[in-house]
Amino acid sequence: MAPILIALGANLPGPHGESPLATCRAAVEALRSLPGLRLQAVSRWWRTAPIPPSGQPDYINGVALLAGEAEPAALLARLQAIETAAGRPPAGTRRVVNAARCLDLDIIAIGTLQRASPDPILPHPRAHLRAFVLAPLAEVAPGWVHPVLGRTAESLLHGLPAQEAALF
Repeated sequence: MAPILIALGANLPGPHGESPLATCRAAVEALRSLPGLRLQAVSRWWRTAPIPPSGQPDYINGVALLAGEAEPAALLARLQAIETAAGRPPAGTRRVVNAARCLDLDIIAIGTLQRASPDPILPHPRAHLRAFVLAPLAEVAPGWVHPVLGRTAESLLHGLPAQEAALF
């Protein structure tokens, strides 16, 4: 069974006024119920500034570690369904890149799978540049090695320029 790393993030209230943290926690429960996958660990929650910098509210971020077998496109579709249920517009209708959102779920990696197309690109093409992914990832999978770069999450994190990230 391949380790599957999913990044979670939110910085807007959910459709019924839920806090970003409550939305992320509900998303973890939705991940727990995905058929054929088993939730193994969830990081602590981190408060992070938006990247790129903007006037948006801070994000709540975390990473979930799942185990199982997953076809990338099918998993992406299931994650997008969870996002839509949490109030995010469906993937095909999103108009603004890096817009604030009530839930964002990204596949960071599925084992050592490398894939340039079609979506999702694996490993995630920008995860190694983001403290809000690497810090919680290092908590749930401390021995994880980036399949392309050959470096651990902790090593990648220490090589980044300063980014605002603090435990929530």
